[in-house]
Amino acid sequence: MIAGVYNTRQARRLEGETSRSLMVEAVQGALDDAGLELPEVDGISSGADGTSLIYDLRVGPAWQGSDFGIGMFAEAAAAVERGMAEVIVLVAGQAGAYTDHGATAPWTRPENEFVAPWGMFTAAEFALIARRHMEVFGTTREQLSRVAATIRNNGDRNPQAVYYGRGPFKPEDITASRPIAEPFHLLDCSMTSEGGCAAVVTTAERAAALRRKPVHVLGAGVDFFGPSYQFPPSWDLRGRRDSTSNGQVGARAADLAFRQAGLHRDDVDVLELYDPFSFEIIRQLEALGFCPEGEGGPFVEDGRIEPTGSHPVTTDGGLMSFSHAGANPQMMQRVIRGVQQIRGDAGPSQVPDARVALCTAGGAGALFSGVILLGDEAS
Repeated sequence: MIAGVYNTRQARRLEGETSRSLMVEAVQGALDDAGLELPEVDGISSGADGTSLIYDLRVGPAWQGSDFGIGMFAEAAAAVERGMAEVIVLVAGQAGAYTDHGATAPWTRPENEFVAPWGMFTAAEFALIARRHMEVFGTTREQLSRVAATIRNNGDRNPQAVYYGRGPFKPEDITASRPIAEPFHLLDCSMTSEGGCAAVVTTAERAAALRRKPVHVLGAGVDFFGPSYQFPPSWDLRGRRDSTSNGQVGARAADLAFRQAGLHRDDVDVLELYDPFSFEIIRQLEALGFCPEGEGGPFVEDGRIEPTGSHPVTTDGGLMSFSHAGANPQMMQRVIRGVQQIRGDAGPSQVPDARVALCTAGGAGALFSGVILLGDEAS
């Protein structure tokens, strides 16, 4: 169960902060939110930083997680269920990594034979997937702009978002921004920023006596088609015979999550979808089973994905407007926002009576996708 969550301040630049200072703040903030103390922690999940945090925070001996993004929450929940730890803090932070402001964020540009000589950076990789969908299914430029405007307006209303107060945006504002990689324009794309976040995963018994009503991890799944940003993505790329394609990555993960939770798509109240680029929302709505393949474009029209619609998406402003800090924080923050929605803490974009949230991280251009279902009651 998730008993506490916390976001540090998010900004384009956080002067005087380091990745480590943000993580320490986030750990304390999430523990305070849960009503726990640092000596009660017996597990840390923070990727490569986990071991050093265990040492620096003096919480050892402790369990250490090794996964990232959505997988961190599934791994921590499994560790708690198996008795490997009772109070696990998941934490990530980034400051000072993005210094080459004329280039793609460093966490999405590993040097390899496709990137270094040919410049196939992140926007181009995701654009390949989007362009294929537009050619095959007729998805329009206007539908992409509607997605981006909706998410950016969510951030415009969110006082914690980096781009708070920058709107409101109309779809034509998105289309009018400068081209980046066909079909994407500047405002179709995620930004770069700095910040940290943390969450506390603990047992049901421990959570029942804590400060906040806990949020249940109901089910999760993760799909991979290959290492991120090393091979050119393709909508039609397949692995096992008769399996889904790279363009549908996340479909298997979603089916796993719903089976574990014993829920159906109609049970979901809010979709905190990962939004590196506008088309990813359309693609995910199809892959996750909320509409048939090829119908994601029409699905996002008529206000359906707005906070007052039937399928509200990315309600804090996401990577486009809330924050896009480093590799791990911005993936964890999709889950943190799901927790906030279920607890009723989502501010101006709170979805009324939200009881089940679906959160994602990754995408077809990155060759992976993680899916997690959260709820206010055990399934």
